[in-house]
Amino acid sequence: MNQISIAIDGPSGAGKSTLARQAAQRLGFVYVDTGAIYRTVALYCLRSGVSAEDLSCVPALLPQIQVDIDYSSDGVQRMMLNGADVSEEIRLPEISMFTSVVSALPEVRQFLLEKQRELARTHDVIMDGRDIGTVVLPDATVKIYLTAAAEARAQRRCAELRQKGIDVSFDEVLRDVQERDYNDTHRAISPLKQADDARVLDTTCLNLGESLDVLVRLIQEGLPDAQRG
Repeated sequence: MNQISIAIDGPSGAGKSTLARQAAQRLGFVYVDTGAIYRTVALYCLRSGVSAEDLSCVPALLPQIQVDIDYSSDGVQRMMLNGADVSEEIRLPEISMFTSVVSALPEVRQFLLEKQRELARTHDVIMDGRDIGTVVLPDATVKIYLTAAAEARAQRRCAELRQKGIDVSFDEVLRDVQERDYNDTHRAISPLKQADDARVLDTTCLNLGESLDVLVRLIQEGLPDAQRG
């Protein structure tokens, strides 16, 4: 039987990672957070002194980067950069903005494309990102476009960061969200957009539990009869 692949795309802060991870646990799939993979590359570049104004040295750095995904016993994806766990560090606001710039480079996207596709060839996956249904897995079994209003996404990100002890203002996070949206939708290579055959899930007015229930239902409805659990 062919592997099942679920592609979930959408803007930053829409809840893709949380919902995709929980849906994968409920359905027994492997969860792949592609945004975390790109963040890991961006972190290495930032540590190496690269600035957003001059990315010319990024392609030369790529051979030095070893990105691995480690799954703990509870299914949580941990990002490893050259053997070190960077799962928390890649979630800092400065990494979010820098990732948006670095991920627009065609060399970076090609560097990580095969890693993502290999996971889908060998596992039943739920994979989330910006271009999964349009570029990475254009033939995915089910495609979902997960979105929410920018203000709702900023509120959620603020709560998440404050819970980790990071003091941020709503206005600052909202500006970051809006700038990230613009960068992601206007980049020349693999811009964020809804796949023509994707189903839309807007979580603006839904809580986490409601959003998860709808997401799982949309996935199950999209599976061929023989593959429904």
